[in-house]
Amino acid sequence: MAYISLLYSSSALLWNHRKTILMATITLSCPTHNGITKGSELLTSWGSSLEPPNTKRDPHSFPSFDSKNITRPHEPILYLPPLLSSLPERFPSEELPSQNPPLVTETRLPDIDPASLSLHKALHRFKPLNSNYAGTDYGEAFNWPELVLPEDEEREWYAVVFRSKRKAGSDSGSLYHADKLAHEEAIRNGGLIMYWYGVPDEITGINLATCIWQSRQHAITANSRPFHIKAVRLAVGSYEMYNLERYVLRKERGDTKVTIELYVTGDVGW
Repeated sequence: MAYISLLYSSSALLWNHRKTILMATITLSCPTHNGITKGSELLTSWGSSLEPPNTKRDPHSFPSFDSKNITRPHEPILYLPPLLSSLPERFPSEELPSQNPPLVTETRLPDIDPASLSLHKALHRFKPLNSNYAGTDYGEAFNWPELVLPEDEEREWYAVVFRSKRKAGSDSGSLYHADKLAHEEAIRNGGLIMYWYGVPDEITGINLATCIWQSRQHAITANSRPFHIKAVRLAVGSYEMYNLERYVLRKERGDTKVTIELYVTGDVGW
């Protein structure tokens, strides 16, 4: 389910008291996602990247600023990092990377196991390899080889991929609000490690969103929750086409990398 898409128009850069976190606070193309951690210091204007106006920037790279473009932006900025579920309160604050930092939610997971915690940390650097991710096989679309986990850990996780094309003129406001509530509901329910959402392909109009869960059972349970059911009902009339794909993300003991396999049958994770 496409839980969130943020378009930063005349927005603001907020600095979290722990790390830098991007937040949309002034003008958005969709409602603000209240589940994203808010910071304490406000930089009062939003700028565009250092690239010239006719240069297309990568929306999955953190934008850069100077004294001019921070106050006189020449274009809206789209920034789409991974959205990670906040860890349970018993865990200390996470060290987020200074480059391409992820977003984290205010809503916290009720629990997480050690191997999933390692994956959560590795996913801070999750990103697509190029702009054609919506038309690329899931195992080839993202920087999976760059994710490094402890060698002595072994586990598998459940991944869901949602490829879709929105109907022209479909109502975004109610759908985004329903998605926000469904996303927060899924985190509270437990098991949702990360959510990521792209932008529609310029030619095909197809987009890709993905969720990574601690187990398949967590995902199944989330599907039965009231906010998720409402969001699905709204989505039915909003998409010209959509397709769900299911995968197993596997980490073998003795290796530091993960592999992606198409889900066939049975339980995944625990």
